[in-house]
Amino acid sequence: MKAVIQRVSKAKIEVANNIVAEIGNGLMILLGVRKGDTLSNARELAEKCANLRIFEDTEGKFNLSLIDIKGSALVASQFTLLADTSRGRRPSFTDAEEPKRAEELYENFIESLNGIGILTRTGIFGERMNISLDNDGPVTIIMEV
Repeated sequence: MKAVIQRVSKAKIEVANNIVAEIGNGLMILLGVRKGDTLSNARELAEKCANLRIFEDTEGKFNLSLIDIKGSALVASQFTLLADTSRGRRPSFTDAEEPKRAEELYENFIESLNGIGILTRTGIFGERMNISLDNDGPVTIIMEV
């Protein structure tokens, strides 16, 4: 499983020109599910995201997590994170999980964040989405489990 995590002051997802989800202060998480990923991977990555200390304390140091600041998460599935660009000019997506299984693990990731106490909003799995965000910092982290 692979995630691109961006610290945001706000973010939203639109589908067909309709806002389907939005958050204020928190994390925008783009989630890619790899073939062979498990429910355990989804739970582990959710816990890492919730506890990742990338928010500043009163001294300006990265000491606070999403849990600490009582922030929200906006999660969107993104199979293109698993692109293999090592050969040719067209990316290969053979490492991306099949849609049915990927959606199951995506939903489990979201349930895990909610279970930790993170208010989590989502895009629509498999839909073409437009994502807008204000990257705070900017702070962008790539994580894999």
